[in-house]
Amino acid sequence: MQTLLLFGLAGLLAQLVDGSLGMAFGVTATTLVAVGTAPAVASAAVHLAEVGTALASGAAHWRFRNIDWPTVATLAVPGAIGAVLGAYVLTSLPMEFAEVWITTVLLLLGLYVLIRFAFRRVGTLVTTRRPGARFLAPLGLVAGFVDASGGGGWGPVATTSLLSSGRLEPRKVVGSVDTSEFIVALAASLGFLFSLSQEEELNYTVVAGLMVGGILAAPVAAWLVRKLPARVLGAAAGGLIVFTNARSLLDSAGASTGVTTVALTAVGVLWAVGLVAAIQSVREERRAEARDTEETPVG
Repeated sequence: MQTLLLFGLAGLLAQLVDGSLGMAFGVTATTLVAVGTAPAVASAAVHLAEVGTALASGAAHWRFRNIDWPTVATLAVPGAIGAVLGAYVLTSLPMEFAEVWITTVLLLLGLYVLIRFAFRRVGTLVTTRRPGARFLAPLGLVAGFVDASGGGGWGPVATTSLLSSGRLEPRKVVGSVDTSEFIVALAASLGFLFSLSQEEELNYTVVAGLMVGGILAAPVAAWLVRKLPARVLGAAAGGLIVFTNARSLLDSAGASTGVTTVALTAVGVLWAVGLVAAIQSVREERRAEARDTEETPVG
């Protein structure tokens, strides 16, 4: 029961982040599940839980009209193919290398999330062109592969690329990526179930906890995407992911206590600076919006 509640809380927090930013359920949840667990088993558990959370998230985003269905259709199929390939690759890697690989991927994704939301523009709306298959198909394939082989990455790769392209308004980017993740998570789960050895058994209590927590958080997250400053949430989540995986990577490398302390202190400072920068950016953007509103003539 304690395990169910613990991972239920983890799933709830991960889905609040994912549903609000369009990314980081897998990265956040795998960071928590991977402690003391084989990388392929951790990724498999998270993706199996994501089948339920992504379905609930997609339904919630549909309710709030945050989905562009042509984008979902074109992104999901290549994403599913990439996820199956990623699952096969991760289960084929030696245990020691797989641990280093998945921790490194999670750390880099967390760093990307932190830097993007703390220091860069979140996304620009351009409505003159829509994303086409030439852009979405390769994006889905790469994002799906990274997602399954690295324990997360669908959102960080797909959402950030779509936001950067400026071809969909941000809330529809988040809703479309979250909805297409259902197909990707289902494909990855099947890939893992067929490729995991009999010795690598899933802990279904962990899966159930993550799924229930994520499903409960999905409607709230879909509402938060319209209300909560994405910069602050992204900077906070990215910093946590970087800190946790940096510590795991240092432990795997056998780093001394002094080196570990210095490295984690540097990460903590970067995290704090990122949060401050995110808060300042939100305030500046709100002041700019207020000025534009005042300068816009009425009637």
